[in-house]
Amino acid sequence: MIFKVAVMSGDGIGQEVMQSAREVIHKALKNSSHQIEFTEVLVGGAAIDQTGNALPAETLKAAEQSDAILFGSVGGPKWEHLPPSEQPERAALLPLRKHFELFANVRPAIIYPELKDASPLKPSLVEKGLDILIMRELTGDVYFGQPKGKRGEGKEEAAFDTMIYHRYEIERIAHLAFTYAHSRKKIVHSIDKANVLTTMVFWRETVESVAKSYPDVKLIHQYVDNASMQLVKNPSQFDVMLCPNLFGDILSDEASQITGSIGMLASASLGDPHSRWGREGYSFGLYEPAGGSAPDIAGKGIANPIAQILSAAMMLRFSFKMDKEADAIEKAVKKAIASGARTGDLIMQGDKNPALNLRQMTDVILEGMD
Repeated sequence: MIFKVAVMSGDGIGQEVMQSAREVIHKALKNSSHQIEFTEVLVGGAAIDQTGNALPAETLKAAEQSDAILFGSVGGPKWEHLPPSEQPERAALLPLRKHFELFANVRPAIIYPELKDASPLKPSLVEKGLDILIMRELTGDVYFGQPKGKRGEGKEEAAFDTMIYHRYEIERIAHLAFTYAHSRKKIVHSIDKANVLTTMVFWRETVESVAKSYPDVKLIHQYVDNASMQLVKNPSQFDVMLCPNLFGDILSDEASQITGSIGMLASASLGDPHSRWGREGYSFGLYEPAGGSAPDIAGKGIANPIAQILSAAMMLRFSFKMDKEADAIEKAVKKAIASGARTGDLIMQGDKNPALNLRQMTDVILEGMD
């Protein structure tokens, strides 16, 4: 089977780490019966510079003709003078999620045992490693609720947003969370603020209804303020965290920091496998590293490629059902870390080995796939 992938490398270090991801994919598929055809297209600040638009029509068309999107990082100080609605982050990524009906953001927060000292948490909290899967709903909540705006003037001037969820939006993300939990530790923490917000009371009720279809998975409700505290107090209690859009946005960033380096974190934004996008029976998705474009180190060849590489592995697993190939990539990354391979962002005081550059780290991972 031949899959088509729209490659959107973006800005800053995006071009550099994307090349590493493509090399790793190529090696993973060396003995596979499947093939991937890549189409490189402009997005973000690079697209603004050449076309005046962060998401050109040609880019969107190429994505529509593909089975998945492999996304880099976009944005940077160069484009911060633009109106917020025209800046790369808001004018590219959010429209892509909306256009392709990508309702679930899946972000693993993993601490490898060898990197426990890189975490800001006490070593005793993460000595055995950490593996949390954060499921963030992407289409509802205050981000997209209507009405929103301003009214009044003077001291009475006010701004407002609407927090709203439809039952189907909660049900589909909840089903996905319980499905993933079934193959992990069988625990779902549903995050809400049901003690204050009516919308979150409805969230809790709906999640409980879905949970009845998964009797072997334990459901635990947790208020978002408590969840944010528990992430730094006792992170190992979590397996799958099911979060509304706003709370998931905040908690996933908190989780990314406790892992020690955002350069290690991949993510996927997934849609319905029965949607009009992608091919029948396969989930169209957008796969991207959790970090930014890091313009301060762009072009220096020292970026950590692991987040982009692991995002590629997620694409093989979730959109193309290539578990064997995804496993090979993930195991190679673990092997590289276990061997002491470190890019500059992972170097800790007392490390004996020098920092590897991007090319060297990529080569170590490629060798680990032999």
